[in-house]
Amino acid sequence: MSRFSAFSAKTTQTLKVFVVLARIIIPVAIAAEILSRMGVIAAVSPVFAPVMRLYGLPGEFALVWLTALLVGIWGAVPLIFTLVPISSLSIADITVFSSLMLFAHALPIEQKIIQKAGPSLTVTTVIRIAGALLYALLLHHVLAATGWLSGPVSPAWIPISPDQSWAGFALGLGKTLLFMLVILLVLAWVLELLRMIGVLDLMMRAIAPLLRLAGIRDEALQFTTIGLFLGIAYGAGLLIGEASSGRISPRQVVLSCIFMGFAHSVIEDTLVMVAIGADLGGVLAGRLVFALIATQLIARLIQTVPLALLSRRV
Repeated sequence: MSRFSAFSAKTTQTLKVFVVLARIIIPVAIAAEILSRMGVIAAVSPVFAPVMRLYGLPGEFALVWLTALLVGIWGAVPLIFTLVPISSLSIADITVFSSLMLFAHALPIEQKIIQKAGPSLTVTTVIRIAGALLYALLLHHVLAATGWLSGPVSPAWIPISPDQSWAGFALGLGKTLLFMLVILLVLAWVLELLRMIGVLDLMMRAIAPLLRLAGIRDEALQFTTIGLFLGIAYGAGLLIGEASSGRISPRQVVLSCIFMGFAHSVIEDTLVMVAIGADLGGVLAGRLVFALIATQLIARLIQTVPLALLSRRV
């Protein structure tokens, strides 16, 4: 395949993804706006407030995270500044909340892919959500104790226009979708270029020693690294065929999928979070360190767990 053909295929694939995302984001954003204008969000948020306050966050953010869990990051991001004024948020708030979304989002889609690779949907979903809650809690306490990132958030990208009219909302939503399309296309082209010139392969080789520290052996390194950089759909998707062939041990498949649940698509997702004001150290460096340590601990634990409990039948 020529370079032009490769970029053309990648563009077509990205446009198809964008159409699917737009079909989800538009009705969700409109529904959230209607609920907000009707006062439903304000009425419901006290129910969720105690949970979010554990993380120093507004109660409304629970609804945004629920959207992220079910729909994905792109479906949730446009709601953040719609439900909560920018002026009331700090960099720490956005960083902690971004961490929750980065660890656990689009569960119906991503966890189904992981299940097809072999691991239990229930076990990996519980571990992934638990990792999100634990990391965000640790990050919140560290930031609160040190006062780090306590300044007001200054996002480079505000997904929804502050104009309170319906026309302003529609314009803001349109800009959000356009910006999202640009990001998706640019990332797709850059990643394809990096793959062509061999840089992506070098990045994967560089991260391999760290993954070994997490208990991931050579047989699963390639797929885990792909998932780390490109996402679960790529990493776990490739694992499906290998797992069924028996070339990778079932426990290594489980471990690889657990790590990918904690840390995946670190280029695209991280850039989105940084664009809305999150700190790079909190949403990338800290997340990777946690993923490595947590996966290593889980690797030791699952050695004593019957394989049947980790299988996709559960």
